[in-house]
Amino acid sequence: MSNKITSDSDEEKKPVLIKNATDLQRLKLEKLMKNPDKPVVIPDPPKSKNLPPPPDFVRNVMGSSAGAGSGEFHVYRHLRRKEYARQRFIQEKSEKEKLDEEYHKKIEDNRRAAEERTAKKRVKRLKKKRNAKIKEKRNKTENKEAASSQSDVSSDNDNESNGNIQDCDGTDKQKNEDIGSSKFEHNSRNKSENIEQKSSEDI
Repeated sequence: MSNKITSDSDEEKKPVLIKNATDLQRLKLEKLMKNPDKPVVIPDPPKSKNLPPPPDFVRNVMGSSAGAGSGEFHVYRHLRRKEYARQRFIQEKSEKEKLDEEYHKKIEDNRRAAEERTAKKRVKRLKKKRNAKIKEKRNKTENKEAASSQSDVSSDNDNESNGNIQDCDGTDKQKNEDIGSSKFEHNSRNKSENIEQKSSEDI
């Protein structure tokens, strides 16, 4: 039993070889999940570096020329390094400000271009709606005019049909009168002929 316990403890203490990024990520997750109640510390973002302003009055102005003491050169080198760092910081800051300005300018140009495009599309859309409304009104007026013209034509046709019926009635009456008059004339003619024949026979 003791051998098994020692072997298990040795296996647990055996270091794990990290071969790739997945192994590293797995180890980190296992370490976090061993104690889930432990709060996770998230580091703050790095603060912007600010160098102190240059001194107004510089004492002990020196150089690397001959005749200076052995310690003065190190002081000069430190001051020179400090000045170079300050100038580099100023240059990087100016470049960053320039990039930020270009970025904001580009955003403003894109926003202005997008507003112009939307304004053009809005004008086109409103014009299309206006034309559609005008076309719809025109179609309505045309339909009304067509309906009114059809009603006028139908009323005219009705009047004409009524007139034709009346004309037909009048012509029928005239025909009947003509037929009656012709019959009367024929009968009178026959009577006169009969009278003449009788008179001739008597003679």
